[in-house]
Amino acid sequence: MIPVQPSALQKITARHLSRQAMLYVRQSTLHQVLENTESTARQYGLRERAIALGWEASRIVVIDQDLGQSGASVVDRLGFQHLVAEVGLGHVGLVMGLEVSRLARSSLDWHHLLEICTMTETLILDEDGLYDPATFNDRLLLGLKGTMSEAELHVRKSALERWDSPPSATWRLEDAVAYWPGLR
Repeated sequence: MIPVQPSALQKITARHLSRQAMLYVRQSTLHQVLENTESTARQYGLRERAIALGWEASRIVVIDQDLGQSGASVVDRLGFQHLVAEVGLGHVGLVMGLEVSRLARSSLDWHHLLEICTMTETLILDEDGLYDPATFNDRLLLGLKGTMSEAELHVRKSALERWDSPPSATWRLEDAVAYWPGLR
């Protein structure tokens, strides 16, 4: 568990704590869900971080219905759509994810979420820290994280397209996705 930094506590107000903290848990493929159990456990562990920051356990909502779904688009990710709707309604004081920029691998979707969080005064938490997208420095860093996440996805897809021949005669796209977990 990463310790709570004193500077993080300064960002949290009673208004944040009166609303829900929503933990979004996602792995890109079912293979990852089955094989990367440590990552999944670390994601669920962020719940303890919200408690350490002052949220009551009863106010923490875990959204994990998108396990096995690609983050490249919001299509078919009902959990992410629910998260965005709840943030937009002002019901959420904190959005959590292991690597929050991976909540959405599309800059459009990521920046849309950042904008809604800004308008509703919703904080964002990942393994690296606590962010207030309404402040310039935090929003800049969150924007960079989202851009880097989308670029990573693009580079991985481009590498797959450039392969002249697959590593073996039985190599399939599913194998590449399993080899590069963040591909989807």
